[in-house]
Amino acid sequence: MTIPSPARSGGGEDLHAAVVLAESGADDQQQLARLRSDPGVRIRRLAPQMRLELDQLAAPPTAEELGEEDRWVFYPWRNELISILGPSLFRRLRLDRNRHKITEAEQQRLSEFTIGVAGLSVGHSIAYTIALEGLCGALRIADFDTIELANLNRIPVGLVDIGLNKTVSLARRIAELDPYLPVAIEPHGLSEENIDDFINGIDLLVEECDSLDIKVRAREVARAHRIPVLMETSDLGMFDAELFDVEPDRPLMHGLLGMTEAGSLQGLSTNDKAPHVMRILEAEKLSPRMAASMAEIGRTVASWPQLAGDVQLGAATVAAAIRRYARGELASGRLRIDLDRQMDRIRTPEPPAASVLLDIIDPAPDTAPREAIDSILHALRLAPSGGNTQPWSLAVSESGVEISLDRTRTSGMDIGDRGSYVAIGAGLFNARVAAAHHHLQATIRPFPDGADSAVVASIELEFRPGGDGEFSLARHYRAMLARMTNRSPGRPESFPTGLATNLTAEVAAEGARLVLVSDPGEIADLAGLIAESDRIRHLTPDLHASMMSELAWPGRDRLDVGIDVRTLALTPADLAKLQIAARSDVMKELADWDLGQALGDGTRDRIVTSSAVAVVVVDGDDPIDYLRGGSAVERLWLCAEEADLGVHPVSPVFLYARRRAELDDLTPPFSTLAQTLQERFNRMLALGPTEAPALVLRLSHHATPVVRSRRIPRHETLRIHTADEGQSIK
Repeated sequence: MTIPSPARSGGGEDLHAAVVLAESGADDQQQLARLRSDPGVRIRRLAPQMRLELDQLAAPPTAEELGEEDRWVFYPWRNELISILGPSLFRRLRLDRNRHKITEAEQQRLSEFTIGVAGLSVGHSIAYTIALEGLCGALRIADFDTIELANLNRIPVGLVDIGLNKTVSLARRIAELDPYLPVAIEPHGLSEENIDDFINGIDLLVEECDSLDIKVRAREVARAHRIPVLMETSDLGMFDAELFDVEPDRPLMHGLLGMTEAGSLQGLSTNDKAPHVMRILEAEKLSPRMAASMAEIGRTVASWPQLAGDVQLGAATVAAAIRRYARGELASGRLRIDLDRQMDRIRTPEPPAASVLLDIIDPAPDTAPREAIDSILHALRLAPSGGNTQPWSLAVSESGVEISLDRTRTSGMDIGDRGSYVAIGAGLFNARVAAAHHHLQATIRPFPDGADSAVVASIELEFRPGGDGEFSLARHYRAMLARMTNRSPGRPESFPTGLATNLTAEVAAEGARLVLVSDPGEIADLAGLIAESDRIRHLTPDLHASMMSELAWPGRDRLDVGIDVRTLALTPADLAKLQIAARSDVMKELADWDLGQALGDGTRDRIVTSSAVAVVVVDGDDPIDYLRGGSAVERLWLCAEEADLGVHPVSPVFLYARRRAELDDLTPPFSTLAQTLQERFNRMLALGPTEAPALVLRLSHHATPVVRSRRIPRHETLRIHTADEGQSIK
């Protein structure tokens, strides 16, 4: 392309396109040499700075893309020669901040659109916004009029544009934004002679013409070519969409003009056009000030008034409509976006849940009961459970206590009730500790009425004045009463060999196996795996809903069930992020994009501050295996806290899945990934074919104390009240 002569002091009024030149082109080299030798041409090198910006992108281009040749752009009306990135890199960098609000796939589809905009008063801002957002790959614009001073209340140009044709002014402005975007101009406006050529071949028409007959004729032609038409009328943000591509028989203007055709509207006086205009605008729905102004046209105002803010709102509305159209989410019809009415609804926002956390004063912890049976019931209630759901009901019998599974209090990851059995198993260990403290022998009978027994375990209590064995568990009584989940970050230290040996023996005493990971590199690998598992949990709708339902916000929710958010040891910034993570609509977007790696960052960051990760492993898949696993978990937990370690369960999403079908049901969109993570986890821990984790816990040195989770009142967990309750076992 041969460049035009540089424009001198106001000349070149018909020039509207930038000239793009490449150093590698023989013809371009000659033209570049001529421009560089012209003292009237200002030369600017922006490409180096743009390449520095590329290095800062979170999603940087590939090495191959970075090899794209830079270009020189000449603007004849400015006499400026500017070096910029090549077209692919330029588009990637310029539109990078669109990312996620517009997905890459959507951006690509939009780049294939050719959009026509007819009428460049309101249409100027619309076309420029379309270019700004990269909502098309080519533009056609039409208007016969020139810029006047009276246009400058709503058209964002300057005094230097006065006298320019509106298409030339807009095309130059777009070229200075993106010289690679083709803009075809029709400076004579739409007419019967050119309207078919203008509309044929575009993907969308934005019609903003003043002429009533052209408004109708544009729709007649668009409908014939099955091209959708959008229109924005700035009063009350009125927006129209007529999707003739999918509704080729749709009446023009939603049928508001009846059978009126464009030909019958030509040559009408303003007075004769008025009834048709009022039908299109729905006169009864005009804003009071617009309706009043209509009566003043030709008297105190030359035409209907328009405000820049309303025009900009219209541009935003059309841009949103184009994005929805590209996603297949736009319907035909009309809407109004009345900002004045919205302003009437202004309200003081409710404070977020996080802001009331410090206003809550925790009651003193329950005092340990003195009577043996009460003490044992109290100990059972103190057991840990997934999401602090406390999935048990308790009953006092003549010989002791019975524990049943309450399936109304389970978590979303509790496959096959395995997590509930672990919780009940932990409660059984607590009961044994409390019994030993009161010199009682606790005999545990799992499923005393058979495998289908509603009672998961019965505890028979017998008084014995002394002895060894079980009575040695009494040493854990204080630790059991004080046990808590500590989610605070720790300060990693070398894990003592003697402590590791002791914890392994304590877990083995309950019939389970301990796998202790203390190598920092292996801890980091586990952290990454469990973080990815957390992402799956957030992005799976049912699991996300279950997880968020378990959170209890002070000042809003009851705090004796679920996880008090203060126990999460979150910073104010983390709490703010949590309120975003709680939104299912946000999680859906991330799932659709297969993103959301940051959702596991909190778990990863905490695990890598641990001195060890402890995995209690059971061999078998019967409920009784998980009961033993739960007892081993609680025994480990108490011993770890007695060694001044913070303990925090970090449950991977696949924790209680033993078969592929269970993962398919648990995480339907991500079951294959979940299975891969589970297989990696099992290999890292060298688990046998019949082994599975009962629970995964991080063990931390120097973890800061946090708020302790509360428990449901005892009366809500008791099923039977007998004369023996509150009495000592004889």
